[in-house]
Amino acid sequence: MTHVRHFYVDNLAGNLAGTVKVAQAATGDYPVGSVLQLVPTEVMVKRDKGFNAATRDWEFFELNVSPTSSTIHVRGVQDVNNRFGGNCFTCHVKARPEFDLVCDNNHGCDGIPITRAMSGALQRTDPRCKNPPVSAEDAAALAQLGAIVKALAAAKAAGPSQ
Repeated sequence: MTHVRHFYVDNLAGNLAGTVKVAQAATGDYPVGSVLQLVPTEVMVKRDKGFNAATRDWEFFELNVSPTSSTIHVRGVQDVNNRFGGNCFTCHVKARPEFDLVCDNNHGCDGIPITRAMSGALQRTDPRCKNPPVSAEDAAALAQLGAIVKALAAAKAAGPSQ
């Protein structure tokens, strides 16, 4: 995938240049086939016009990744939840129209529980890629992320608050 700003893009329909152009501009409608990835286990894919009006034709995926493969764990439009328990569509639908359902710090979406340092560390430790040794900064970011994941799991196990 191609690194643009703080995420990665590709295009399944062969229009990588179009996808990169919109990603670099940070505004506009992505072309069909665009793939956007903030962390290795989640992607969104732009489908053909008419696929789903509510999602502006985006489909969301949660992936299982290993050094040898990527498999789809969950896919869908309005019903996909990520591993942090957040619903992809519920967040992305809040992006202002000029951002084509793509979230960023100033696009109108809710914040996510990970920082750019954490998402960068996740990308740089993607098991599908040949990665350099983990830096001290990435190790610290991954440790912070681990604490967040642990706290979210504990809250989920405790059930709804009274």
